[in-house]
Amino acid sequence: MIGRAVESLHLRALDAVDAVRHRDPLVPPRRLRGFVGDSDFRSTGDEFLELCVQLAGLRPEERVLDVGSGIGRMARPLAGYLRPPGAYEGFDVVPEGIAWCQGRYGTHAHFRFQVADVRNGLYRPDAGVPAREYTFPFGDATFDFAFATSVFTHLLPDEADRYLGEMARVLRPTGRFLATFFVLDASGRHRSARGGRLTFAHEHGDHATESLEAPQDAVAYDEAWLRARLDAHGLELSGPIRLGLWSGLPDADTQQFQDVVLARPAGGVPAS
Repeated sequence: MIGRAVESLHLRALDAVDAVRHRDPLVPPRRLRGFVGDSDFRSTGDEFLELCVQLAGLRPEERVLDVGSGIGRMARPLAGYLRPPGAYEGFDVVPEGIAWCQGRYGTHAHFRFQVADVRNGLYRPDAGVPAREYTFPFGDATFDFAFATSVFTHLLPDEADRYLGEMARVLRPTGRFLATFFVLDASGRHRSARGGRLTFAHEHGDHATESLEAPQDAVAYDEAWLRARLDAHGLELSGPIRLGLWSGLPDADTQQFQDVVLARPAGGVPAS
């Protein structure tokens, strides 16, 4: 308890320094960034936007869905990139993050945030509907582009499958879906970890977890399972899965910590 109080005071002091230095109004105070991981808020968002543009062909006039929008790590760079008729919709299970974004993006009429009333073992263990039953609050074929960063890495198989299905439902036929996963490939790289920060030593058939006590802390999926579920929902991979840095392997081909998956509706023709 004392440790948390000291940390809170330290973060509030740093927030005061940031305010004097004219902090970016779309960057949340440090004391509110606890549920978005320990990476740098600005650089991580900027790097992922670059990935969306270069890898997935995201264009400023497109309609975008941010699944697990958190406290606006991706909304901030997108606010400077998207322009009408382009628009942004974000939802998250953490009300505090949504409330902060709603207050900060009031002048961005094409940006909207809402709370997902979903039960989550990490953030909302006693509220909402189970993730495996959640329906995204949008109509069919609504978005040109949908993405999820550090979402599927915290979902168990029935939950992840539901979210994949919902992603497919809300995408237009020419849409794209970009998400990060921990993928366990056929080489068994997850079993040795080879110097990586995560081992996923607890095997559960088609997936593995870092922890038995808190399985949603970090979930990894067999590549075969992921490919099969994408196919079941009418999605197909666009190119290879891009390996992240998490495993410590020398052949990582993205600077993202997690693996990057790009997919699109099967048979869809990319927009020109």
